[in-house]
Amino acid sequence: MEIPPFQYHSDILTRYPDLAGGIIVANGIRNRQTPPEVLALYQDEQRKVLQRIGDTPLSRIESLAAWRSVFRSFGVDPTQIRSACEALLRRLTKQGDIPSINMLVDIGNLISIRYAIPIAIVDRRAATGTILVHFADGSERFTNLGTDEVVHPDMGEVIFSDEVGLAFARRWCWRQSDQSAAREHTTDIIVTVEAHHTRARQDVEAAMQDLAGLLQNYAGGEMYSQMLVGR
Repeated sequence: MEIPPFQYHSDILTRYPDLAGGIIVANGIRNRQTPPEVLALYQDEQRKVLQRIGDTPLSRIESLAAWRSVFRSFGVDPTQIRSACEALLRRLTKQGDIPSINMLVDIGNLISIRYAIPIAIVDRRAATGTILVHFADGSERFTNLGTDEVVHPDMGEVIFSDEVGLAFARRWCWRQSDQSAAREHTTDIIVTVEAHHTRARQDVEAAMQDLAGLLQNYAGGEMYSQMLVGR
């Protein structure tokens, strides 16, 4: 079997035995401004999620609580630096909506809030070889979104980086790099879906199925999905 372009270091699998993670690899897709039919689905999902959450504190949602525990394990205060999914849901519950960015990002965010798990849509253009999830040694290079400023991750935080040390995500699922962001010229992507809670594998598999359907319907291209880890 071909080696997947996204993998977990053995140290990550040892430290986080409850991790469930899967990928969708898509090539030759078409991104664009979000079409009206996808935007309507996205806005409807936001309304449904708001109704479902109601007054429940985000810290009480099991999948988000699990990510908070993971963040604490590598020295991050999750009340100050939130997982991407919690940040989305916090925006939604406090401001009433999540703005549209582009079709790929909106599709990822739609499924992320549906299952309350982080989803990253990574443009593969800048990647050299396999992207690995691992503990940073501090030498890796990360460029904040919308800037050309290069910074180095903290030693011991979990990151995504390629074979030449270019980091695509910091603090596991906190923030993606400028190079990894899905833009309207994006054609080849890796979509990551990850969770640690009790129903992690079931939710990751369901989210991947939903994502694949939306991507096939609206972005086209060739794709495959694969569970990488999960009990």
